[in-house]
Amino acid sequence: MSKLLSETELQNLPPEWTLAADHKSIRHSYKFKNFTEAFGFMTRVALVAERMDHHPDWSNSYNRVEISLSTHDAGGVTERDIRLAQAIAAFAPTKP
Repeated sequence: MSKLLSETELQNLPPEWTLAADHKSIRHSYKFKNFTEAFGFMTRVALVAERMDHHPDWSNSYNRVEISLSTHDAGGVTERDIRLAQAIAAFAPTKP
């Protein structure tokens, strides 16, 4: 099982990711020009997440994608979540 990050470690999240109020997940909201771009982004995230065997909780509504990362078997945020957030950030869009 993965080790939960300490309060100090949780202060160093990838840029623009925020810690949920309960400190059990990290979150980010992305906005795209249209549904096609949002869905393409989700496809890229899905491929990376599958390779990492670590899958996001997310939702999509037209041009928005909301992502929440948590290591459920550990009960909160671990290094696995940070690595996936960093991978997502590497190909995430700039603000439209």
